[in-house]
Amino acid sequence: MSATRLLVLGVVRMRGEAHGYQVRQDLQLWAADRWANIKPGSIYHALRKLAADGLLQEVATQDSDIGPERVVYRITGHGEGEFFFLLHKAISDTEAGVAMFNSALPFFTTLDRGNLVFLLRNRIQQTKAAAEQTRLLLDQSIAPAEGGPGKPAHVREMFTYWLVTVEAQLTWLQDLVSRLEAGEYTLADDRPDAFGSPPG
Repeated sequence: MSATRLLVLGVVRMRGEAHGYQVRQDLQLWAADRWANIKPGSIYHALRKLAADGLLQEVATQDSDIGPERVVYRITGHGEGEFFFLLHKAISDTEAGVAMFNSALPFFTTLDRGNLVFLLRNRIQQTKAAAEQTRLLLDQSIAPAEGGPGKPAHVREMFTYWLVTVEAQLTWLQDLVSRLEAGEYTLADDRPDAFGSPPG
């Protein structure tokens, strides 16, 4: 899975139609280069690849004062399906990775509230399991095995760091679910023009 793919599909979908420079501006405004490792060249490559895969459609070209003509894209029905597949996976599955989860967060408002809460609860269960596994690592003996070097005592600091990190994620996820259940944020089933939704 690709964070760039999700973000580019999401921005084009949100704008209705967009060229690469508009997608780049939106992602720079969101500082996506810092949390999703997106470079300008990867945006343009993703647009061409998504169009070649039938997930975006070229609809026009526009003149540009600063370079070549700009190709304008629109999301296709297949692109819509891929966007929601990636979004669901990125939110619910910790194995998708941090960059994918970060890339999903700007678009979680495109989901119905119940669906979003369900996906986040799946992530909470996986995060609880990760916390438990990390606690086991901390609890295991650090004594060396017969003839082996064992685990150095200071390796516990790494496990402690992992545990603190995963517990913070768990606290944040549980708080977000509580706030969503209390009605925070405008989601797709609240209004059709929720952030990230295509224009009317």
